Amino acid sequence: MAGVHWKKTREICFCFGFRRRQELEEEEEEGKCRRQQTETETDLDLFGRTTQVHDTTMDFSFNFQILPIISTFVFFLLLFSTFFPAVSAAPFEDFRRLNQTFRPGEESKKMRLIRTHLMKINKPSVKSIQSPDGDVMECVLTHQQPAFDHPELKGTKPLDPPERPNGYNHAGMESENYQLWSLSGESCPEGTIPIRRTTEQDVLRANSLQRFGRKIPKPIRRDSSNGGHEHAVGYVSGEEYYGAKASINVWDPKVTDRFEFSLSQMWVISGSFGDDLNTIEAGWQVSPELYGDNYPRFFTYWTTDAYQATGCYNLLCSGFVQTNNRIAIGAAISPTSSYNGGQFDISLLIWKDPKHGNWWLEFGSGVLVGYWPASLFTHLRDHASMVQFGGEVVNSQASGSHTSTEMGSGHFSGEGFGKASYFRNMQVVDWDNSLIPLSNLKVLADNPNCYDIRGGINSVWGNYIYYGGPGKNPRCP
Repeated sequence: MAGVHWKKTREICFCFGFRRRQELEEEEEEGKCRRQQTETETDLDLFGRTTQVHDTTMDFSFNFQILPIISTFVFFLLLFSTFFPAVSAAPFEDFRRLNQTFRPGEESKKMRLIRTHLMKINKPSVKSIQSPDGDVMECVLTHQQPAFDHPELKGTKPLDPPERPNGYNHAGMESENYQLWSLSGESCPEGTIPIRRTTEQDVLRANSLQRFGRKIPKPIRRDSSNGGHEHAVGYVSGEEYYGAKASINVWDPKVTDRFEFSLSQMWVISGSFGDDLNTIEAGWQVSPELYGDNYPRFFTYWTTDAYQATGCYNLLCSGFVQTNNRIAIGAAISPTSSYNGGQFDISLLIWKDPKHGNWWLEFGSGVLVGYWPASLFTHLRDHASMVQFGGEVVNSQASGSHTSTEMGSGHFSGEGFGKASYFRNMQVVDWDNSLIPLSNLKVLADNPNCYDIRGGINSVWGNYIYYGGPGKNPRCP
């Protein structure tokens, strides 16, 4: 067993019935079994439990006859676990699946990398708030948030909010915060921002540390389904766009596989649909892989290279600068809409500040969340060339047929208000920083037998779309 050493051992007590209790007590008194502890560090076992790991030098003079027995026991234990993996507990099988590309000796190295990454994104906080859904929100000083780790942003400070676009309706602006974590009545102090704490289990659910918090690279063209991602979207293109606004009703769609997701969002897009694609995205999503549950959550995303190496969800990398102490990106939204019942929607506004060129985000009832600095982007430093509104799901076909993961409400667009998902009052921001109605709205569904879409316009909702579907059904096998 080359490479195996006994320098690091766990502090575990084995009792062997080879000697009488009296003899053992005498040996203990005489100090024949000694342990010289030289180093202690905290480690985690495969299931996340804390153990103490000691660096020790052991005195093997106590009984050399026991060593062959221990060696034989360890050998057969390793041999048994190699040829009979089916006896392993379910949590271990789940862990092994997530780490199948790692040899056993490399798992500890991976855990060290994960902890190093968590130390980078989980900043020191001045207050922690427990959410009813199990999340912990950390109140982090604004100038210590992950954004300022970015090379383009180091040494800078958050900017003051800009004026909203012309035509923005200030009437009826309220201060409600429809997020579960705030229902306790607690909030983060001024000068801080709430950040959802990321755990080791959050990272382990991802396929790899490199992919954690990121979308899988894929073409964003909407003329065909690709890479297991299916869309039902309305879009405008062919002009210069400096922002977008809409209201979206929130649902809790069923997601049937933990590596799938269902989301509803706005895309602000620029680039050639190749490796230089720039996007800014915001909406709500259900993602068991990312969050470990099935709550609909407010999220953001950005990329400058078609989802390859730049950008991430929420605040899981440096980039987006948050300025608000009441909204937590990645937090669960409550309440949600119900079928043939009450409808709950949120408003989103993304627009480009004419003065500094940064892209600002407003969520809910007129509350500014923060901004994507213009320096993050290439094409979006100037303007967007396309804006999209709608839904997206991942179809992994894990069972050999189309997924039953739902989009939106899980019902087709033809069922209309109270039953189908919608975007209403859809607008874009023009070159003059003015909100204007959409012109030449087009709709497209990758797989209309599974998820569909239809658009319209009226005097109350302006431009709107209904979209969604159940996934697998008789017309979508």
